[in-house]
Amino acid sequence: GDVDFPGLVPRIKALCSAMRQQGVPVFAREVGFGVSADAAKRLIDAGVAGIDCAGAGGTSWAKVEARCATSERTRVLGERFGEWGIPTSQSILNVRRAAAVLPLIASGGLRSGLDLAKAIALGADVGGMARPFLLRAVEGEAAVREFVAGVLEELRICMFASGALTLAGLRGKVSRT
Repeated sequence: GDVDFPGLVPRIKALCSAMRQQGVPVFAREVGFGVSADAAKRLIDAGVAGIDCAGAGGTSWAKVEARCATSERTRVLGERFGEWGIPTSQSILNVRRAAAVLPLIASGGLRSGLDLAKAIALGADVGGMARPFLLRAVEGEAAVREFVAGVLEELRICMFASGALTLAGLRGKVSRT
């Protein structure tokens, strides 16, 4: 992939400005390595309207690159860095450190309603998950519906157990267990 990033922040700033003039918000999305507090601040200062923190723990693009590698060295590097990055939970905290009210999507390793509840409790506004849905989609529509129902049931149980009446009320209710 392209690793030539000089001038990236000014280009993001120009993009955000142009899109804002058209009434289109720009969200920044990490692709699986997480977001540091410094990176979140730079993105916010550049004008992004929200961040998807996509922390380590979900799809590892380093591992994808390893599987597509045409040389043994590239394959080894992809595997070695397959677990590299800032976990989603820490990424959420990092973004919240930079901005308390910026729309924040948590993704990267979320697999259940419990994971979703934890992400919201840490400060995410919403959560996203792909792999669990893809696995069920292979099984068929009924499996997807059953999975969604299970995620919602787990989320409701977490809300009930923490005394949260709304998703917003779940924020800040992080269990130590």
